[in-house]
Amino acid sequence: MTDRLIDRLDFRGIPLDRRTLAARLPRAALGAQAAADAVLPILEQVRAGGREALLDLTERFDGVRPGRVFAPADAIESAVRSLDPATRAALEESIARQRRVSAAQRPADRTTELAAGARVTDRWLPVERVGLYVPGGRAVYPSTVVMNVVPAQEAGVDALIIASPPGPDGLPHRDVLAAAGLLGVETILIAGGAQAVGALAYGFDPQDGESLEPVDLITGPGNAFVAAAKAQVRGIVGIDAVAGPTEIIVLADDSAHPALVAADLISQAEHDPQAAAVLVSPSEALLQAVEAELARQVPQAEHHDRIAQALAGEQSALILVDDLEAGIAVTNAYAGEHVEVMTGEPAAVATRITKGGAVFLGDHSPVSLGDYCSGSNHVLPTMGTAAFSSGLGVPAFMRRSQVIDYDREALAEVAGHVETLARVEGLPAHGAAVTRRFGGEA
Repeated sequence: MTDRLIDRLDFRGIPLDRRTLAARLPRAALGAQAAADAVLPILEQVRAGGREALLDLTERFDGVRPGRVFAPADAIESAVRSLDPATRAALEESIARQRRVSAAQRPADRTTELAAGARVTDRWLPVERVGLYVPGGRAVYPSTVVMNVVPAQEAGVDALIIASPPGPDGLPHRDVLAAAGLLGVETILIAGGAQAVGALAYGFDPQDGESLEPVDLITGPGNAFVAAAKAQVRGIVGIDAVAGPTEIIVLADDSAHPALVAADLISQAEHDPQAAAVLVSPSEALLQAVEAELARQVPQAEHHDRIAQALAGEQSALILVDDLEAGIAVTNAYAGEHVEVMTGEPAAVATRITKGGAVFLGDHSPVSLGDYCSGSNHVLPTMGTAAFSSGLGVPAFMRRSQVIDYDREALAEVAGHVETLARVEGLPAHGAAVTRRFGGEA
């Protein structure tokens, strides 16, 4: 046992291969199976019972039974009108920056001419209906409304449905309603948790004048039960990712400012007791200084108990490595949601960080900037999935369809190849489908 605020791990001298690092990196034990088992009956209840089941489950889990399952238009309009001017200005700036970055992400259709009369076009089409999950609970997330809605709008999605749990007044938080109103989203489902995911995936028939058509895609972060529910409905609908608790990994050398490193670790630990805060450095002096700063800053934080739990958890650690090269290897093996590079030459080091949801450079690009107003998206892959997946953006709301256009001469040029490969694979009707176009028999 240790009385340290955060664990220390010594990676000096160890092999830096993927297998060794994967076994030693700090990770939370999430109990994913328990969450999956818990959400299955909830999803089935929503699928079978529709709107009434959704209201029953909202009352059970949120302690309030809304009079309806969709937020009324006047509640959204009232939330926009009563929005604090500073909050409105911050949201509008966040929207504007997110929209500029999102607009640049939209993929263009492209036609490849393979030969005269032989063309294949990659065509990008928006998903038609999207459900956007916005969490409640320990914090309020109007910023998540922005991060979900803006790229979906820039992709050209026709129908957007926000789902967010109710507060004591039977409505989602006013700032969530206001953010939706600023973005022109009119359909807000008053539901959270696995039951909201089920309603978006299955829809429900008209009851008391309210109905919901199933969506094609569900995006947005949530707790372990939301993540488990998204995993269960994947295949019925598309999802962005099965996300775990938030995480930050900071790669720093002895040029880093300990107070800033500590502040950034604390900022992510503030989210959740399961949040991961990791520092990797070849400088033992820096680790000691950061540990001292954590001891000074954590008691001053408003959510100090939650932060202390996250820092003390098995998912958080200060990791000592031999040198910066080793630090880069550890950071890439971790494949973090948020990666901060706080070294003497952060831009040069960042070119070698190949696995990270979002990478933040230097003293003036903290993760909290990305949470709100950098123009980047804060819905990012967690738990090492940044090694093979991307953060939310316009492409997540689009699908690629190929259009094949060959004339007779172009088909004739490859007909023999088609027939040969069909014969090799034991599928002669495939070859016949070509042969008959030229008057031949199979």
